[in-house]
Amino acid sequence: MRVSLLPVRLHDTYGLGARLDHLAEGRRPWLLLLLLSLALYLPGLANLPPVDRDEARYIQATRQMLETGDFLHIRFQDEARNKKPAGIYWLQSAVVDGLSSAGSTAVWPYRLVSVLGATVAVLLTFLFGQQIFDRRTALVASGLLAGSLDLVFEAHVATTDAALLATAVAAQGVLAAAYLAPRRGESVGAGLAALFWIAQALAILIKGPVVPAFSLLTILALAIVDRRGGWLKALRPFWGVPLLLVLVLPWLVAIELATQGQFLNEAVGHDFLGKVAGAQEAHGAPPGYYLALLPATFWPGTLFLGFGAVWAWRNRRLPAARFLIAWAVPSWILLEAVPTKLPHYVVPLYPALGLLTAKGLIAAAEEGMGVSRRWVQWLPAVLWAVVGVVLAAGLVVLPLVLDRRASFGGAVAAAAVLAALWHFLWHERARPSVANAGVALVAALLVVAPGFALVLPHVNAIWLSRSAAALVAAERLPDEQLVSTGYTEPSLVFLLGTGTRLLAPAEAAAALVDGTAKLALVADRQDQDFTAAVTAAGRTDRLYGAVRGFDYSNGRWITLRLYRLAPAGS
Repeated sequence: MRVSLLPVRLHDTYGLGARLDHLAEGRRPWLLLLLLSLALYLPGLANLPPVDRDEARYIQATRQMLETGDFLHIRFQDEARNKKPAGIYWLQSAVVDGLSSAGSTAVWPYRLVSVLGATVAVLLTFLFGQQIFDRRTALVASGLLAGSLDLVFEAHVATTDAALLATAVAAQGVLAAAYLAPRRGESVGAGLAALFWIAQALAILIKGPVVPAFSLLTILALAIVDRRGGWLKALRPFWGVPLLLVLVLPWLVAIELATQGQFLNEAVGHDFLGKVAGAQEAHGAPPGYYLALLPATFWPGTLFLGFGAVWAWRNRRLPAARFLIAWAVPSWILLEAVPTKLPHYVVPLYPALGLLTAKGLIAAAEEGMGVSRRWVQWLPAVLWAVVGVVLAAGLVVLPLVLDRRASFGGAVAAAAVLAALWHFLWHERARPSVANAGVALVAALLVVAPGFALVLPHVNAIWLSRSAAALVAAERLPDEQLVSTGYTEPSLVFLLGTGTRLLAPAEAAAALVDGTAKLALVADRQDQDFTAAVTAAGRTDRLYGAVRGFDYSNGRWITLRLYRLAPAGS
C-alpha cells in the first residue's frame, strides 16, 4: 500500500508559498538573492582574523606580489608556492590595490573576492536554473545554495573555492543549455559558447583542472547514457579550445620558464596527482566522507534533500534531471574515491544538488509524492535539527570552554535558532512547503550572522597570532625585526610583516645576539632551548610579556613569550 507523502499545497501559514510566483517575477529574485548573499557573507568579514593555514598563506603571497611588483612568481616569504595557479592572487591583488595597501593587516579586502565569487555563483545558479527548470525552482535552489554552510565559510576566507564555484556554475550552466537546447528546439548562441570556454580558462587559472574535470565527467556520463554527443557542437570547440589556450598558456609558459619547469612538476605532479594517489597533509578519509558530512555542509538545504533524491530518481529520464544527476553523481563518486579529502572539494556540485532539492520540494508541496516510507520526510528533518542544535550550542559553548566567558549575542542567537527548529518540527510537522525553505534560511542567518560577527572574532583563545601581534605591537619600536621559534603559523607572518623570520631556537637566539633581530617570540616547548642558547652566547634574555591560546591547526594549547636581550654586562 502506497501512502501519500503529505500532499501539502503551496499555500501555507506564512503566505510565502502562494506568493512564490510573484517573488520570482522580474527583478525581485535578483534583489532577494543579492540581499540574502550579503546578509550571509558580510558579517564578520572585517573583524574575523586571518584563518590558518590556507587563507593566511594565500593573503601573504598576494601581499608579497604587491610588495615586490612581481605578479608572475607566487611566494610565501622565500618559499615558492607552486601548488596553485596565479589567478586568485591576481584577483586579490586588484582588490587590495584599489581598496587598501600591502602594508595593511586588514584582511577584508582579500576576502571580497570570495564574497563576490559566492554571490556571482548564487546569481548564476538562478540564471541557469530558470532555463533548466523555471524561475521559482531556480529561486529556491539559489537560496539553498547561498545558505549552505560550506559556501558560507568559503565566502568568509580568502582562498580559491568561492571564486572557483562561480566559474563552475558558469561552465556547467552553459553545458546544460547546450544539452537541453536541441531537445527544446532551441539553439545556443556564440556568446554562451564563449562563456563556457572563458569560464573553463578562469577556472584553470584559479585552481587548475578541477572544473574542466567535472565538466568532462558530466559529458562522459551523458554520452554513455544517451549514446550520442552531437549536442556538444553547440559549444563551438573548434574556436573555443584555441580561445581557452590563448587565455591560459601565456602565464603557464612564463611561469614554467621562470621556474625552470618546477611549477607544473609541483602543481600537477606533487599537489594534484599526489592528492589522487594518497592522502596529503593528514587530510585522508575513507569513501563516504562527503556523504557523511553532507547534513552539515549543505545545511540548511539538508532539510529537503530527501524530496530531491526521490524526485531525481523518479524523473531520471527527463533531460533536465539527467543533466543534473550527471553533474553531481560521477564527480561525487570520484571525490569519494580520491584519498585526500577536504569538506569544500564538493562545493562545485552544490548547485546541482540545490536545483534537484528545490524541484523535489516544490513537487512534494504541490502534488505530494507517493512513497511507502516516511524517511524521505523525517530522516533529513531529524539530521537538519541535530546539526542546527549543534550549531546553536556552539554559539554558547565555544566562548565558555575556550575563553571562560559567556557570549550574550551568541546565547540570544542560539535561543532563536532553537525556537525555529522547534517550530518547524512541532508546529509544521516537517511539512514540505516553500515557506519552510524560508524558515530554514532564517535559521541559517541566525547562526551565521551572530556566529561570524559576534562570537568567533571574540573567542580570543583561537586567535593566538592576533594576541601575539598585539603583544609585539606594545613593545616593538619602529623597524625592529622579530623572530619566532616554535610557532610558525602563516597568520603570524601576515600580521607582523613579511620580514618576520621563523627560526629554530638556536637560530633565534643567534639572531638576537648578532643584532639582526631585536625581539623573539618563543613557544613554551622551545623556551628552554632558546634560553640555553642565549646563555651559551654569554648573554641573558628579558621577558616582556606572554600570551596563551589554542593553535587549532595542530590541536595544542601554546604559550608564547616575548623576549629581548638584556643589555650586555647586566
